[in-house]
Amino acid sequence: MQKQPTSYKELGLVNSRDLFAKAVKGGYAIPAYNFNNLEQLQAIIMACVETKSPVILQVSKGARNYANQTLLRNLARGAVEYAEELGTPIPIVLHLDHGDSFELCKDCIETGFSSVMIDGSHLSYEDNVALTCKVVEYAHQHDVTVEGELGVLAGVEDEVASETHTYTQPEEVEDFVTKTGVDSLAIAIGTSHGAYKFKPGEDPKIRLDILEEIEKRIPGFPIVLHGSSSVPQDLVATINEHGGKLKDAIGISEDQLREASKSAVCKINIDSDGRLAMTAAVRKVLDEKPEEFDPRKYLGPARDSLKELYKHKIINVLGSDGKA
Repeated sequence: MQKQPTSYKELGLVNSRDLFAKAVKGGYAIPAYNFNNLEQLQAIIMACVETKSPVILQVSKGARNYANQTLLRNLARGAVEYAEELGTPIPIVLHLDHGDSFELCKDCIETGFSSVMIDGSHLSYEDNVALTCKVVEYAHQHDVTVEGELGVLAGVEDEVASETHTYTQPEEVEDFVTKTGVDSLAIAIGTSHGAYKFKPGEDPKIRLDILEEIEKRIPGFPIVLHGSSSVPQDLVATINEHGGKLKDAIGISEDQLREASKSAVCKINIDSDGRLAMTAAVRKVLDEKPEEFDPRKYLGPARDSLKELYKHKIINVLGSDGKA
């Protein structure tokens, strides 16, 4: 039986348009946190309510396949009610991260997403424009916002992988934004997907000069940074101390991300740091208490660790606290 489309407004969600306008004007970035399960979602909502921050709940194609689209949609609905129950309603966006086809974006829009990303960065410029236009045309009919991408980030995250990094070309952005009608643009200026971004001894830098040039060409337009985890070394050490075997790696410094968030960068994606925080907490419990078999006893500490990490990011990196 054909199911009726679900509007995100029925779920109590919002799109990102007004949130981005306020963030650009206010010099802060909105956290975009990925989730796959209940504990991750609880941590995100608790962190954002306690800091009074708006939030973008991100779901990748892989997360939809893992958790089931119906369950995820209803978890998002529950997140809205949970925030109200905690005493501080906050704006919540449900966003498709790295959508790779028109069909996937369309399906997400029809099942309650308020924002979608169409990632055509692996295509030729002309094909990227054409695909993005098609998604924008459909999404805007449903008042859903669209994120496009120019440039390619190196690294691996879920089903997104590239061995090479291609910086966004500032001379292309104005044409791309004008032709496609996207609401925000993900750019490649030195961040990288995954936990193994850069090796110790390297000094990764965000190309703020490219960002500045892009801002000159599309002033005030919402910019997005992907691959913005900083790979906290204490979390890596905890994982390895309790049986893990993570290779040496470093991420983008939080100081650089804070600097970027004061500009037109109004959405910063953080996923790998959250995975590290949860894994460190789980490994610690299971290593120190090998007799433990109640999932609540190791997922509970993992949830608490993730909440504290996300509160830190909101207050000290993104500057979105008190902006709900």
